[in-house]
Amino acid sequence: MLQVYLVRHGETEWNVARRIQGQTDSPLTEIGLRQARLVAQRVKSQNITHVITSDLGRTRQTAEIIAKACGCEVQLEPRLRELNMGVLENRELNSLTPEEESWRKSLVDGTPNGKIPEGESMNELSARMRAALESCLGLPAGSRPLLVSHGMALVCLVSSILGLPANSERRLRLRNCSISRVDYQDSPWLASGWIVETAGDITHLDMPALDELQG
Repeated sequence: MLQVYLVRHGETEWNVARRIQGQTDSPLTEIGLRQARLVAQRVKSQNITHVITSDLGRTRQTAEIIAKACGCEVQLEPRLRELNMGVLENRELNSLTPEEESWRKSLVDGTPNGKIPEGESMNELSARMRAALESCLGLPAGSRPLLVSHGMALVCLVSSILGLPANSERRLRLRNCSISRVDYQDSPWLASGWIVETAGDITHLDMPALDELQG
């Protein structure tokens, strides 16, 4: 059985400002750095062998703190990037027009083929996130990888493992520096392949985590 840990990056300045990030970057806040240190302390006893991260700055900051605690090198994986939010990146939520808000909502309310202009569809996001996860199957026997990614991206990945369409209504919350785990296994009581062991665990955090904001 292969166990893969999934961690969302720590709180960022744009999370606090309620600004849409997507693939545009924003540094971690002091709270975000603390969250990263707390998640590192939580996982350092789990024999993590690989820390693999989205190449965006906020995930790299988080991953470097985790990797140091686990004694691993950081490996960059662009397929773990957040959803490209197109023309809405760098926009504050309260500045969106009704039409722009409808574009944003189409990503989470089950709209078929929902997509922001110049952005990425949920189907495209799902395909690359699943490909990044599947690549873990090629790691040496006994590996225990940890992937650092983003809110929309990780929700899409976990939902796909549960068999939900990429554009299904979003019903899963993964807060900053939450931990999820997915396993690749063969069990007489579960479907063969990837299964969700845990999702969105924040018991290691010592303060309330902000709700996620696209990224």
